[in-house]
Amino acid sequence: MKRSRLLVAALVTAFALIAAACGDSGSTTEAGATTTAAPTTTEAAADTAAPTTAAAAPAALPGEGVNVTMARADWSTGYFQAALYRNLMQQLGYTVSDPSELEIGPSLFYLSLAQGDADFWVNSWMPGHKSWLSPDMPDGTKVGDHVTTLGAEMNAGGLQGYLITKATADEFGITTLDQLNDDPTITALFDTDGNGKANIFGCQESWTCDNIINEQIAFSGWDNVEETIAGYDAMMAEAVAKVEAGEPMVIYTWTPSAYITKLIPGQNVYWLAVNDVIDGSNASGQEGGEEYSQLPGTANIPADQCPAAADAGTCQLGWIAADILVTANNDFLAANPAAEELFKQVQLSVVDVSLANVEQSNGCDTNDCIMGLAQTWIDEHADLVNTWLDAAKAAA
Repeated sequence: MKRSRLLVAALVTAFALIAAACGDSGSTTEAGATTTAAPTTTEAAADTAAPTTAAAAPAALPGEGVNVTMARADWSTGYFQAALYRNLMQQLGYTVSDPSELEIGPSLFYLSLAQGDADFWVNSWMPGHKSWLSPDMPDGTKVGDHVTTLGAEMNAGGLQGYLITKATADEFGITTLDQLNDDPTITALFDTDGNGKANIFGCQESWTCDNIINEQIAFSGWDNVEETIAGYDAMMAEAVAKVEAGEPMVIYTWTPSAYITKLIPGQNVYWLAVNDVIDGSNASGQEGGEEYSQLPGTANIPADQCPAAADAGTCQLGWIAADILVTANNDFLAANPAAEELFKQVQLSVVDVSLANVEQSNGCDTNDCIMGLAQTWIDEHADLVNTWLDAAKAAA
């Protein structure tokens, strides 16, 4: 287990550095505010309280008496963050619903948030999710008028792209996804249903990445490529089986996750490049497609993990490294300055989240176990966590 954790830490550290090198994602993000911590109750009492034989009453927590409805995204790699934020909110005195009771995809979450059916979640991927802020509300306003994305939970933490079986790529010299469309011999390798098109494992419906992949197909004019949209874990299991058998396979994936401990760039897979990075032209004509731009879509991934970088000098993944952030209802934020400040304060390591994802994939997949992972992380980072909580209390 120790060796496994060290391997994962090394891998994910590399990807964290890659994501950091990708630059500004273009999302509208407030930087985490720096606030001087308020004195503890004990210190305040020592300075101001008159001598007495009775202990001073503890100060009320800012969230006492406030019920909060929390949602979480329907991808398992976001469960740990949801459990961690819930724990922190509870430490501020809030009564927070179990986020597993409102597990939802982004196509429905932002509307539900704007309507007040939820107060917040911590699973926004920006700028990819920006398209869900533009739909109209019944009163003529936009969804985005009622919600705010804030904090710096994991800026540039969501490295994204396409992985291909290394053995296949080496044998046929495949470095770009465009080759699946342009070379009939390569197209046939990936044609799993006999319709003459190369099949790639894409994304689960309603996650937005499925829409962005279809936009990439339309934008690039890939008439001979089509995306498989299904349950992601099932697609990943099939992808892993194909790679282990040395069979052709392309799948979209991301960090932080445990997936890159099974499909390891440079060892059994490569990152594929694309010739053209999608802009806001909405070639596919999808609602909200103007927000699907992934420019500049490059990452400093070495050539042994992304062969296209050998000639181009950089890996043009076609995806921006997403900011993973909190989004909350505006009325909730206005009424709860302590919660708002907490959301601004928390910053998580891609390494730590990925290690939690590995624990999940190794059997810690129950709600209680994931909450236990969050509690362990909080205990191990008590000094840092206390600075976040003190700032939140001061804001109240």
